[in-house]
Amino acid sequence: MYLRLTDEQKMVQQTIRKFVEKELIPLENEVLRNEREGRPSLSQEKKRELQLKAKNAGFWGINTPTEYGGADIGQMMLAIVLMEVSKTFVPFEFGGSADNILYYGNEAQKEKYLRPTINGDKKSCFAMTEPGAGSDTRNIKTTAVKDGNEWVVNGEKTFITGGNEADFVMVIAVTDKESHQRTGREGVTCFIVDRDMGWKSEYIHTMGEWGPAGLVFDNVRVPEENILGEIHGGYDLGLEWIGFARWVVGARAVGSAERLLQMAIDYSKERETFGKPIADRQAIQWQIADSAVEIEAAKWIVLNAAFTLDQGEDNRHLASMAKLYGSNMGNRVVDRVLQIHGGMGYTKELPIERWYREARLWRIYDGTDEIQRLIISRNLLKGNVKLGQFI
Repeated sequence: MYLRLTDEQKMVQQTIRKFVEKELIPLENEVLRNEREGRPSLSQEKKRELQLKAKNAGFWGINTPTEYGGADIGQMMLAIVLMEVSKTFVPFEFGGSADNILYYGNEAQKEKYLRPTINGDKKSCFAMTEPGAGSDTRNIKTTAVKDGNEWVVNGEKTFITGGNEADFVMVIAVTDKESHQRTGREGVTCFIVDRDMGWKSEYIHTMGEWGPAGLVFDNVRVPEENILGEIHGGYDLGLEWIGFARWVVGARAVGSAERLLQMAIDYSKERETFGKPIADRQAIQWQIADSAVEIEAAKWIVLNAAFTLDQGEDNRHLASMAKLYGSNMGNRVVDRVLQIHGGMGYTKELPIERWYREARLWRIYDGTDEIQRLIISRNLLKGNVKLGQFI
């Protein structure tokens, strides 16, 4: 075992850190101002400009296979990169990437959807959650009924990230009601559906800056060739999409928590009560110490989940652990940081209250705390995973 970054990995980490400090963090006041005034955090033009700056620095398609022009740095390095990028709330994603399940498309689908998405010419979203079906996939009501060489899709999806901006959606729909009702896993299929085929989206207002969409499919006709993967094979694709998203949530929580804790450390040295910096108060010291320990623990769980995936092994158990512990750690840290800042932490002059609202979402989307606990305990009780297996 070698629990240190290589020189090459350190170089990547430091380069990304400098990019975040130079290009992203200076935009935070602008982002806060735009959000207070009801405007988008950053314009699409500005986001594209930032992506091109990152591209010029050698970061384009950081986890995209080299055959598609990407860097393919691997999952563990991706986790490290995400931790650095998440030290700011400025919305930024590296260009040149696509949803992991799009690579399961056939050559025609790759040409029409995958490559344009990697090039930034198209935007995608993934839709499985419904008003009455989140992690309980047995309750999915959206259906696709075959009619000649087309499938007619009807139903609603909700809380879809990127649904308002997407040019096409990868939607999960029931194609065999009997087998779906029997198992909750079989009888569902993933379809690639262009917006101009007729589905509509509506913005969902939330307590934070996450602006998901509700999608409506009303007799939307989808050609046979737009089935992604195998007929009735949508459940496995959905699991793969969500499984990747889960440990990524943990990585983002680690990066955000590190930035927040540094803010608390700096502030505690400046703020005085009764003639002394609050950093001298044991109550503050313990909050800082507890936060540092929890961040470090979450970091290694996330890195282990990513490393396991790099080895070609099933990391779903670790991904659930990374999301459960990482998201809850992030919530505890931001709460302590706000408390250390006192009233100022609650104001909109500082970004802490914004992070507070954002962090609360980490425990809900891509599988709630309760679902992660169910998965982890079930794996252990059924013997699917042994204690100490991933080391």
